[in-house]
Amino acid sequence: MRRTLVFSGLVAFVTLGLLGLAWAVLSAGGWSVWEVLIFACFAANAPWFGLGAATALAGLAIRLFAADPSAAVVPGMRKTGAGGAASPVSSRTAVAVCVRNEDMDAVAPPLDGLLRDLAAAGHADHFAVAILSDTPAGPAAEAEEAAVAALAARHPEGAVRYRRRAENTGWKAGNVMDFLDHHAEGFDFFLLLDADSRMTAEAVLRLVQIMEAEPGCALVQPTIAGVAPESEFQDLFGFGHRHGARVWATGQAWWQDTQGPFWGHNALIRIAPFREHCRLPTLPDGSAILSHDHVEAARLHAAGWAVRVVPEDGGSSDEHPPHLIAFLDRDLRWAAGNWQYRLLLRERDLGRMGRLQMLQALLHYALAPLWLALLPLAAINAATGGAEGTPRGLLVALLAAGYVSLHLPKLAGYAEALLRPETAGGVPPGGRIALLRRMDREMAFTLLFEPIAAVDKTVIMLNLATGRAIGWAAQERRPRLVGVPEAVRRFWPHTLAGAALLALGFWGSAFAGWLLLPAVLGLLLAVPFCALTSRPHREATPAPEMAFGGEHALVSRTKRLVS
Repeated sequence: MRRTLVFSGLVAFVTLGLLGLAWAVLSAGGWSVWEVLIFACFAANAPWFGLGAATALAGLAIRLFAADPSAAVVPGMRKTGAGGAASPVSSRTAVAVCVRNEDMDAVAPPLDGLLRDLAAAGHADHFAVAILSDTPAGPAAEAEEAAVAALAARHPEGAVRYRRRAENTGWKAGNVMDFLDHHAEGFDFFLLLDADSRMTAEAVLRLVQIMEAEPGCALVQPTIAGVAPESEFQDLFGFGHRHGARVWATGQAWWQDTQGPFWGHNALIRIAPFREHCRLPTLPDGSAILSHDHVEAARLHAAGWAVRVVPEDGGSSDEHPPHLIAFLDRDLRWAAGNWQYRLLLRERDLGRMGRLQMLQALLHYALAPLWLALLPLAAINAATGGAEGTPRGLLVALLAAGYVSLHLPKLAGYAEALLRPETAGGVPPGGRIALLRRMDREMAFTLLFEPIAAVDKTVIMLNLATGRAIGWAAQERRPRLVGVPEAVRRFWPHTLAGAALLALGFWGSAFAGWLLLPAVLGLLLAVPFCALTSRPHREATPAPEMAFGGEHALVSRTKRLVS
């Protein structure tokens, strides 16, 4: 209770501070209609800025001052210590991999390596791989079956198992539950992986040890890094994501305690409670739940089971989208799933924390139109003279405070990497100077990336809110060079919107135009940004733990653009 009160107070402090500063800026010289709308849009976002900033502050404090940050928030790690792969395990675990029309040449090798490493560590009898296929009958299914047979031939009998459903009823959640009901006998846990998931034997054994040390825990998962990047986009996006996720997960584990989130893969799950409590109903409109993970976590919370997140990604990874278009297409899938949560927020049997997590996931997309609306409202306000009398110093302070609050998890992750590198992956080649340069380049990338993503989120939400079907397309995983013609077809509306907003700003005043420029620069440069960041790496890139250095064409050009 004390922890909840402290955290709530911190959220309120940040939120009220932002709102007070916004009021002081916008009320000076009287209110225009546009300023009232600006304040309303900002006020809708402020509590979530406060929540993110408070989570980041709590996470940073733990990561800087706790002897072992992960053990400070995951009791099972305190009990198991640092035994790692050498410590024995007694339970049996099925490594369950969900596939549907996947490239098995990419899926099978990591599983092959995982089984070999587990056997080398003396744990061959405690693990088996189960390929759970929803691939429709045909040549793809035949090739998939042959690939699994080849994998199974390299390991002892029973180490690799294969099941293909005729129909993918219930999507991924239905695939998993069908396996648990009919094919999981003899196993205590299952490690849920996606087709692009990668986990090392040491990371898997650590999760099993944590689960065995806490009998009341139903699910434990680490944070997830990107695999060795193969494109500029993966490289820069993954660097910022990794540092932010580490601090965010630490802070979240501190204030959510046993009621952590579930991200759908790279997670160890206790079979009995999951099978009992996580059968998903159809929604009131008869459709299946797409984004199953938050609902399953909420059901486990409500049943009294713990859900834990280990804020370390060593040995746990998946593939980030290889280019901007693939990222935005994935966002469309996630938004469609999260939009369904609005139908579940009144379900009291899901518990308060579970519903709060679903609300956060929903608002990640639903608030995008209000956040994006700040740009045209500010431009119109400047063009119509509504910004006259605005205190410029306070306005700059408000923009800086909003930026820091929005990005505080990542900024806090960078602070940890500089101040306590031993808990953040070690000192990179080239030392802290190289790390600072890397951070600088990633922030330039983010400056261009975020307004593009905000426009797409807004379009997605408008389509969902008006009942337009937006599909559930397969995810593009392989790097490729996005040509300028394709980028123009995809992003010409973004470019026109950026030009119009900037023109409105400069029409109002030179100060307003220059202040608006950083916020719309990504829209103006959306086409070259997409094309340049899609470039595949010519040479192999170091794994995430070492991917700190390296100058890329986009980075140097972006630096020149924003300097």
